[in-house]
Amino acid sequence: MPTMTAATFVGRKGFCSAQLLNSSQAASYIKLSGEEFMSKLLDRRWTLQNPDTKIHQIIVSPAQRQNGMGSFANVSFFNNTEPYLGNKMIDENQGPSFYILRDDLLHPLVNGNKARKLDALFPLIEDYSVTDVVTCGGCQSAHTAAVAVSCAERGLKSHLLLRGEQPEILTGYNLLSTMYGNVTYVPRSFYAHRKGMLQSHASSVAGNTGSIVHCNDIFEECFSMHTSERHLKKVIIVNEGASDAIAMLGIFRLLQYLSQDHLLGRKRTLNFIIDAGTGTTAIALGLGALCLGLPWKVTAVMLADKIDAYREQERRLISDFKRQFHFSLDDHKLNEVAVGIVHWVERCHERKFGNVLQGEIEACQQIAQQTGILVDPVYTLAAWEMAMLLSSKNAEDDADVVMLHTGGTLGLFGLAQRYKSYFRKLKDRLPASE
Repeated sequence: MPTMTAATFVGRKGFCSAQLLNSSQAASYIKLSGEEFMSKLLDRRWTLQNPDTKIHQIIVSPAQRQNGMGSFANVSFFNNTEPYLGNKMIDENQGPSFYILRDDLLHPLVNGNKARKLDALFPLIEDYSVTDVVTCGGCQSAHTAAVAVSCAERGLKSHLLLRGEQPEILTGYNLLSTMYGNVTYVPRSFYAHRKGMLQSHASSVAGNTGSIVHCNDIFEECFSMHTSERHLKKVIIVNEGASDAIAMLGIFRLLQYLSQDHLLGRKRTLNFIIDAGTGTTAIALGLGALCLGLPWKVTAVMLADKIDAYREQERRLISDFKRQFHFSLDDHKLNEVAVGIVHWVERCHERKFGNVLQGEIEACQQIAQQTGILVDPVYTLAAWEMAMLLSSKNAEDDADVVMLHTGGTLGLFGLAQRYKSYFRKLKDRLPASE
């Protein structure tokens, strides 16, 4: 029997949810470069039919008249929906501008980053014949809503543990989770111990005859399955925010798509901007760029935690990736890296996570009316603000700025319940007619 290597191991692992790999690849020694390793790793079945995303360009200019009282009152936005890309990308712009990846358009109900995280996971779930998915999140969690919708689309049952109390009126992501999944509200004191909480609920779902697998173990489980094993229920536990190594593969697939010569290419220096909840998407962007050898930097706006927690998350996911996919390539930078692939920054206007400041609803309205793009004040507005800052003429970095728009539209419905006075002002922001 041939000696198992990193290259052959990836071939066998990929075969579980891939259609193009064959047994001869899995049995021979292949010395892979980072790009070849990535191509092999991504040779599998996916949830999304293709990795495509629309690329727009936002041009920022001084406002001819003041735009109300929002934080962007002195500027105007224009959305160029067909910008020059590839070799035709403009090196010198007349004014500040940044590119925006419209992942908010991937699915009518599922946020873009959630769709990317689940892109590789659900084919594996199908390979393993999972019947039930257990996960958790906040009351207005976009993650739990995404899992609920994705499970229902495939005939699977989702069990969603939501932090806190049931709101008086169900709306936004909370409503989606309730409509598509099985929701249980969990006291905050119990929710603080997520690992035990998830395990306990999964055990109650599986019962005495079912089996439980964790998201990070499903690769190994796919190859250790025996046809004689028959369980009435197969339950998988997905961490809060899908913060698992397998969730990063969908982001890698996006980067591989974007690096084509007619899109962003492989040589141009870029600075990707993203708002960070768990930080998984930002870390995946940095890790994917490193594996593909792309000169792309990742700047993540910290929203839900402090920098030490995000760096620890970075260490954990990189370690899990190396372990799970047996990454060992000669002279590759990833062999030494443990942290530092993401530049973590504070939000332009700091606040407690989930809070909305005065003028931010108006800022979201202005962006929507001038560009046709909807952002939310908790997450994607933070990325928009940072993209504006880094794309200004005074920015020290010469890299082109690219914002990944992850979605968040339905979060506005939940915020409207909490910040009623802010939303009442919208009707008076602009004149009814010119």
